[in-house]
Amino acid sequence: MTAAPPFDIAELRIGENRLSCPQCDRGPKDKALAVRREGDGRVVWRCHRCGWSGAAGRETQPAAPRSKPAKPTPHRDGLAPWAAREWAAAQPLHGAALAYLQARACRIPPEGSHLRCNPALQHPSGYTGPGLVALVTDARTGQPISLHRTWVLASGEKAPLETPRLLAAGHRKAGGVIRLFPMERGQPLGICEGIETALSLAHADLPVWAAIDAGNLAALPVLRGVPELVIGVDADPAGEAAAKECSARWLAAGRCVRLVWPDAGCGDLNDVARMYAGHE
Repeated sequence: MTAAPPFDIAELRIGENRLSCPQCDRGPKDKALAVRREGDGRVVWRCHRCGWSGAAGRETQPAAPRSKPAKPTPHRDGLAPWAAREWAAAQPLHGAALAYLQARACRIPPEGSHLRCNPALQHPSGYTGPGLVALVTDARTGQPISLHRTWVLASGEKAPLETPRLLAAGHRKAGGVIRLFPMERGQPLGICEGIETALSLAHADLPVWAAIDAGNLAALPVLRGVPELVIGVDADPAGEAAAKECSARWLAAGRCVRLVWPDAGCGDLNDVARMYAGHE
């Protein structure tokens, strides 16, 4: 707070007042000084001629500037041009990508599957190496909505990256699936969270899809032409809750549901497949 102003605050009305400036006074008719009195007793002033300014009265803290709420990142429907080019450039499974799936005891999907590979897939970190490239489509309509990429090693391990699995930025994930095997109308359909888990359930001679994560599996809509859903459950709280929510929806629609659980001590069906294949 500054020293008392050279005018009587009590004589000021609430709001804007115009007075002569004591610093550059040009006579009684001079009204260059703008003085504003607030209802709480605070007074601020500024001369529009010489720039003299000040404040008096109750101490106040300047209000923090309001930050504009961040706009949510829009998620497009359909593939961006770069993603469409990346999918078009992907090749049938071979080389290190195929060896990765074999090392993880996965059933290899047929050509025409929505799982392909790129032997020189570029990662945002600058790393380039073999990777799986999966097309994500809307579970109901089949419309392409995103890409799912996994950088892998032929040994069956993921590439030594902080994020070896990535979805295409700016694309919709919700409601998406990866169609690893073609669905056969009137036949059961298998669904799991991850690609490797789904390709382990596929050893039961089922067409299988991957839901990408627990959230998508939980929200999987009831699909026409599928009388029975076989859910490969991940043995963790999120996976179990997702399987329960999904099965409740399908049962309420009059469909059959089977839950396939991993053996004790295994986290998912891929752990089971690797154990029985001797890959652990």
